[in-house]
Amino acid sequence: MKSKITKYFVAGAMACSTLVYSGCTNLDEDVFSQIVPETFFQNDAQALSTLIPIYAQLRSYLWNYYNISQHTSDETMVPQRGGDWGDGGVWAQLHTHTWDKTHPMLNGAWIDAYTGVARANVFIDNLSRSSVNDNLKKAFNAEARFLRAYFYFQLMDFFGGVPIVTTPTVDAANPPARNSRQEVFNFIEKELREAVADLPATATGPNLGRATKGAANTLLARMYLNAQVYTGTARWQDCIAACDAVINSNVYRLANNYFDNFAVNNENSPEAIFLIGNVNQGGLGLTFTMRNFHYNQLPQSPWNGFCTIAEFIDQFSEPGDVRRNILQEGRAINFLTGQPAFDRSGNPLIFTRDVPLVNASEGAGVRVLKWQIDPAQNGGDAGNDYFIFRYADVLLMKAEALNELNGPTAEAVNLVNQVRNRSISPARPLSVAGFNRDTFRAQILRERSTELGWEATRRTDLIRHNRFTNAWTNKPASQPIRNLFPIPQAQIDANPKLTQNPGY
Repeated sequence: MKSKITKYFVAGAMACSTLVYSGCTNLDEDVFSQIVPETFFQNDAQALSTLIPIYAQLRSYLWNYYNISQHTSDETMVPQRGGDWGDGGVWAQLHTHTWDKTHPMLNGAWIDAYTGVARANVFIDNLSRSSVNDNLKKAFNAEARFLRAYFYFQLMDFFGGVPIVTTPTVDAANPPARNSRQEVFNFIEKELREAVADLPATATGPNLGRATKGAANTLLARMYLNAQVYTGTARWQDCIAACDAVINSNVYRLANNYFDNFAVNNENSPEAIFLIGNVNQGGLGLTFTMRNFHYNQLPQSPWNGFCTIAEFIDQFSEPGDVRRNILQEGRAINFLTGQPAFDRSGNPLIFTRDVPLVNASEGAGVRVLKWQIDPAQNGGDAGNDYFIFRYADVLLMKAEALNELNGPTAEAVNLVNQVRNRSISPARPLSVAGFNRDTFRAQILRERSTELGWEATRRTDLIRHNRFTNAWTNKPASQPIRNLFPIPQAQIDANPKLTQNPGY
């Protein structure tokens, strides 16, 4: 059963298209475009109602940021199947690392993140001048700053240096120039470190889905894990400290069953640190099963698009690993009836490992069923929540940082074994004696793939391990410039102070 606050946050995505540039009404018909400190933000409920559109903007993650992260990695591709999924080559460009500065999804990701930033800026500015009591003001301010920091993290991760804007309006005659990636990193770090003190330890029940200390510390850990990429300076000890803040809070633990994290009613998993709430209502749900599966496997007629490739499949070679069950290979079934499924010509539907980039058959490509199918999904919208951060990631981040500092210590190996032992039966614990720093580094990367596959972490993992430009199925080796995306040309056209990333 989804919590009230999760539904409220999700519904905000439909209620508001953009808080900053057009009028928007909430469920009580308060006109956001008329917000001024003297008439609003006078109590908890009023402030919360204008915080919701910032959370609602997180739903954009589930398309542009998620799809770009997945399709540029060695986990996901979408072949052209006859007249389906050609889409002007946008998917093939992501997979083969041949995108350019006009790619529409990159511009979409830029707009998505800056819309979240703009909404946060409006909220923070009005809150600072409101009559809300000081304790509420601190708490709401911390939430908005965390959310703004997360949107800036998306921008920094994709594009490197971007303009840092913290005011609700921008002078069109004097638009902001790019800050360096180091400056953006420093800004996010400062925002999170200052916000964490005023964030709650937990967000359960009616507050499920809101920012917490755990969410802020996990975002810090992820930044520090990738700090050498982002800034040129490793921050392994800081990554460990941020992970310890989450681990030692005793708020989170691994779910007993790996698949509990992806069930329809997964919102109360002890592993969830920060999530995007979904409900099985039109435009408000998770659409992953629609993207992945064949037209004839569900009554809602999925889109028969996304599949995986050999490099991801081969990560699951260890005996007894239940996580391999996410791979749907061979004879396909109709998920409603449990009976064999057929393609549109009436032939048995068989998902094959071999998959070309173009002229693919209806069954080409192994499919991934990680999120449980919602039997009550409305159209393409399922009720499974999506975890942006979960506890297993924290354990693996700390293990990697420990290994980079000290090699495969007993503590680092134990952290990895905690994650493995949950899913591999009979247990096959790793031992310190079996590794050196380099081989344990490779083992952790593999563990991250089997544990966190299709959760939009693989691109940054591959970049951190200098493997993002390697060749894989249907993709030749690419150039190092691909570790960053280009600044979208549409944004440079709108703001001549923006400069392009090298090579584009």
